[in-house]
Amino acid sequence: MKKQKLSKFQIWLRDGTPWIWFNAGAVTISVLMLFGLLVILGVNGLSHFWPRDVMRAVYTLPTADGIEEPVEIIGEIISSEETESARLQGSGLLLNADQEILQRQLIRFGNRDLGSADFGWIFPQYLSEQSWPEDITVLERREWSDFYGRLQSLQENGQTLAVADPFEELQRRLQRTEAIHAEINAIEDGEIARINWSMEQLRLGERRLQLEGNNSAEIISTIRAERQTLLLEFEAVQSQLNALYRDLERDTAQFEAANGVAVTIFLADIVRAYRPNAMGVVAKLGVYFEKLAEFLTTEPREANTEGGIFPAIFGTVVMVLLMSVFVTPFGVVAAIYLREYAHQGFLTRLIRIAVNNLAGVPSIVYGVFGLGFFIYFVGGEIDQAFYPEALPAPTFGTPGLLWASLTLALLTVPVVIVATEEGLARIPRSLREGSLALGATKFETIVQVIFPMASPAMMTGLILAVARAAGEVAPLMLVGVVKLAPALPVNGIYPYVHLDQKFMHLGYHIYDVGFQSPNIEAARPLVFATALLLVIVIATLNFAAAALRNRLREKYKTLDV
Repeated sequence: MKKQKLSKFQIWLRDGTPWIWFNAGAVTISVLMLFGLLVILGVNGLSHFWPRDVMRAVYTLPTADGIEEPVEIIGEIISSEETESARLQGSGLLLNADQEILQRQLIRFGNRDLGSADFGWIFPQYLSEQSWPEDITVLERREWSDFYGRLQSLQENGQTLAVADPFEELQRRLQRTEAIHAEINAIEDGEIARINWSMEQLRLGERRLQLEGNNSAEIISTIRAERQTLLLEFEAVQSQLNALYRDLERDTAQFEAANGVAVTIFLADIVRAYRPNAMGVVAKLGVYFEKLAEFLTTEPREANTEGGIFPAIFGTVVMVLLMSVFVTPFGVVAAIYLREYAHQGFLTRLIRIAVNNLAGVPSIVYGVFGLGFFIYFVGGEIDQAFYPEALPAPTFGTPGLLWASLTLALLTVPVVIVATEEGLARIPRSLREGSLALGATKFETIVQVIFPMASPAMMTGLILAVARAAGEVAPLMLVGVVKLAPALPVNGIYPYVHLDQKFMHLGYHIYDVGFQSPNIEAARPLVFATALLLVIVIATLNFAAAALRNRLREKYKTLDV
């Protein structure tokens, strides 16, 4: 029988070349989509910190009742868009019926203490006398959002200062108030926190003695003496704080807002002041990096729509590290037992099926389990056994860092087990037999031969676990994450790492700012910036684990494990 000759196209199909191109194309599209996502996050998030120029204009908007009085507006142009005029019918605006599409701009007016909202839409066709005055000052405040206006004068203890350049004097005095704020924070986070912790320990110690029936007059007298000493220390520190707070109220500034409204602002309420219209590119870059550094190193303010997110960064990293410490030993030990010790029968196969199914359980289910088992049961029993003096206030019987880390460890342990088992299965049986033949016990063979060679696979499992755990939000909402926790779970007070303390998390911060914020326009760019930062944190943790895995692979490169 004559063999049929295959065409070039059939040979091309049989060689699998189309599938190679298909896979390459899929990978390329995925990489481009990931790169596009990072670009969107970067552009929308990082541009928020750039000091935009501030516009001054007169806005005269016609309405169905007649022409409104012209109003002066001062603010930043945030974005511009086109909208259909039909969508604005019934709004009371007298619009040109011939225009189907209208251009409108989103302006940040700031000055929330003078109005109900600091963002609003305007129609640029009704603007007149538009200008960009160099004397307009932007104030970033600790409360009431940003302020836009003209600096008129400075006051010290109510007396107007006669200075040649009020703005330069304002900058000098802002440095003074910032130094006072730093001193206040150092005292509150240091001495005040230590005294409060010591007072609480004395209260709990006295309560414990009462529960034990050890109410000797000598011990009670000692506790009261220590409490009195702490109270005297507290009064001294509090007097120092009161003096600093009075010093903060010394300086004020008079500003003129839009429409000639005079506003007096305490310099203690100002974080930063600058005049963007008078700044060059280099000066704006300085303000940009200063604001970016503030975002990365300070705590949030204004319902998480201003300030920084350092507590969320710190909480995310600490939680992931603790989760890694918990999940790695349990996952590795379970995999070694299943592969090296357990009889390979029906029960072992059933356990493997259960482990694989656990990897697909919705994360919120783990959160409910963690709340019920870890917090209410385990935490409640710990409180009864070790912290009875604090009851009914819970110590470990409440959501906290420890339970969040354990819940995520439980969520990710199937990933570590599967990856480690695959690494163990790839080690040749001859190595095990050779080690046993040389007189090593099974335990010594596993520890000194098998375990090092399977360590790259274990690191792969840990990388996958970190990637999943760092981005989880749903279970954390039940077991430890809160909207605002400026106090870090690691500090200088014994026991230094406070596993019972609640913490902030980047993923939950994105959810809170994006969906729970009262000022959505101010929060939107921070959602992009925080999301980009979460991606960077996860990538950094993964790269660190991948670097360690590559080192281990290089060390044991004689075996392709």
